[in-house]
Amino acid sequence: MACQRQDNEAVAAAQLIAERGLEGLGDAVSMLINEAMRLERERHLTAAPYERSLQRTGYANGYKPKTVKSRIGALELAVPQVREGGFYPTSLERGLRSERALKLALAEMYVSGVSTRKVARVT
Repeated sequence: MACQRQDNEAVAAAQLIAERGLEGLGDAVSMLINEAMRLERERHLTAAPYERSLQRTGYANGYKPKTVKSRIGALELAVPQVREGGFYPTSLERGLRSERALKLALAEMYVSGVSTRKVARVT
């Protein structure tokens, strides 16, 4: 059952790109990251949603919205949560609000002495 849902999410992301082209890339990436985080939570809990299992290590507790800025635009993500805590998706860093590449670029500009006027022209 989980495999079928995963296939549906991948197909939906591909259709979004096919329909909207590069403008739909951000939404498609958000869909794929959300699905990857959901699957990671399933592995962490060792049970699918609504599955009764003796190996289950906890229970899902909904999603928390998070916006991450990236090179392809703002990604609206739904970070899965568990009741007991102790779970955070490995694809995200805690407190991450923008992509690492942006931070590295800003640090490099600071070291090389780029003025704020030059930065304003680029952005």
